[in-house]
Amino acid sequence: MKMAPREAAIKFIESEFPSCLGAILSGSVIRGDYTETSDLDLIIIENRPNAYRESLIKFDWKIEVFVYDHISYKSFFESDIKRARPSIIRMIAEGITLKNHPILENIIIEAKQLLKSGPDKWDEQTVASKHYFLSDVFEDFIGSTNKYELICIANTLLERLAEFILRTNNCWIGSSKWIYRELAEFDRVLTDEIFSAFHIFYESGDKKEVINLIDSILKPFGGKLFEGFKVGD
Repeated sequence: MKMAPREAAIKFIESEFPSCLGAILSGSVIRGDYTETSDLDLIIIENRPNAYRESLIKFDWKIEVFVYDHISYKSFFESDIKRARPSIIRMIAEGITLKNHPILENIIIEAKQLLKSGPDKWDEQTVASKHYFLSDVFEDFIGSTNKYELICIANTLLERLAEFILRTNNCWIGSSKWIYRELAEFDRVLTDEIFSAFHIFYESGDKKEVINLIDSILKPFGGKLFEGFKVGD
């Protein structure tokens, strides 16, 4: 029988990183929503210069291990903030400590503060640029009659819409399943409306709900943006 996630993680750490300064178990296994295909996400803090990621299988579990030292993790935090996607920050802030150390405690405190603060705010030019390119794909969605192209357009539209909503509200963004998760954390009601509208489109090809919803979201920004947008001198 497969080991429990925490037990497997502890055994892995004892076997592969016995002298590490600290270790954190994160991801779906600690949230309680893991599936048969889920893996163990482990953050390891070493006492020597190190920074790498490795995927392997131990104790019948797929394991993603992220190894840092007390300095190298900082560049990954900076990358998360720049991308507005708190991958490592969230893993450390929300994970379960399996092996503790004062250095790890300080890193966790830093991660929690950064996660709470959110990403850097978009400036006016960035808002205008993202508004324009969201409007552009929205117009493509409205006008296209090719059902296969529309699937591709709708996928891009959903991603750009989620980014625009979240970043104009100073929230983190995500990709794949984290598009839904970050939106739901920001506003569950709005998220249900968005995914219900897109679900109707994907099932029936009916664009009406998506169009009405995006029109309402863009209304406070003056609606779709085309005329007057300019980049550069």
